[in-house]
Amino acid sequence: MDDIKAIDINNWPTQVEGLDYDYNKFQEWRQMAQTTFKPMFPTGRFPFTPEEREKFKYLYGTVFYPYESVDKLVEAMDKEGYDRVCLCALRMWSYRRTFELIVDYTEEHIYELMKQANGRIIGVAGYNPFRIPESIEWIEKSVTEYGFKMVFAHPITFGLRFNDKKMYPLYAVCNKLGIPVSIQVGHSAEPLPSWVGHPITVDEVVLDFPDLKMNLSHTGYPWRLEWQDMLWKHPNVYGDLAAYMPSGLDKETLDFINSGVGRLKVMWGTNGFGLKRGKQEILGMDWKDETKANVLRNNAVRFLGLEE
Repeated sequence: MDDIKAIDINNWPTQVEGLDYDYNKFQEWRQMAQTTFKPMFPTGRFPFTPEEREKFKYLYGTVFYPYESVDKLVEAMDKEGYDRVCLCALRMWSYRRTFELIVDYTEEHIYELMKQANGRIIGVAGYNPFRIPESIEWIEKSVTEYGFKMVFAHPITFGLRFNDKKMYPLYAVCNKLGIPVSIQVGHSAEPLPSWVGHPITVDEVVLDFPDLKMNLSHTGYPWRLEWQDMLWKHPNVYGDLAAYMPSGLDKETLDFINSGVGRLKVMWGTNGFGLKRGKQEILGMDWKDETKANVLRNNAVRFLGLEE
């Protein structure tokens, strides 16, 4: 099973650039560094200064800043057995600062990284539901001119449910272009809205767009049963494990992934936490070989339309 050429369905530009952006200026990120990520950041802030980076490189060097360039990323992909990595133009909204994004990666930025990777990086466009015409323009250009194959949206950071009317232009353009859309479902680890993250609200979207492929990213935690139900019910709904290592998942979720439905629907995404650990954990799981191959590669190939 060691020869599976994995596909990382969910990754960020930080994987090749690190934390060059000063996340500490936003309260949302400062609070997360003091809570969720406190074990990795003992100072309670993201390492940004040269002194901080040097002092704590043994911590964030293996998680948030593992590869110093696209070339180094490709080298790591070859070493760890990855075929492709999806880099997303993530956009996240501040809940406390008026009309300001706390993350705003552009499609042009992703495209520049793609050009350096000789086909090993899959471009993923972003979406801002408060800038709908501009977002549609970004998506159409990215797909038709740059060869992007998916859109990633983070509606919960904007305080929107997945069936909100501001999300429907995204679904419509992806449906028209014949590309899948990935959305983060479940809670928000940052101090941003979680109450809008119930995976079950995807049900209405899929009924309106039955041919649209959707990936429900991040397992839907803590509403994992809703996540499983959407994958079970709808032929074109998939899910991924991004942000969670398999060893940290509950038995019910692990059993679902190794079941007939989960085996055909669940994908692996590193969420920028490095290429090695998650894949090795999957290979070491007490799962059928078919499950491991599908989660690491085959389901993503089918979801992204890479068969040809």
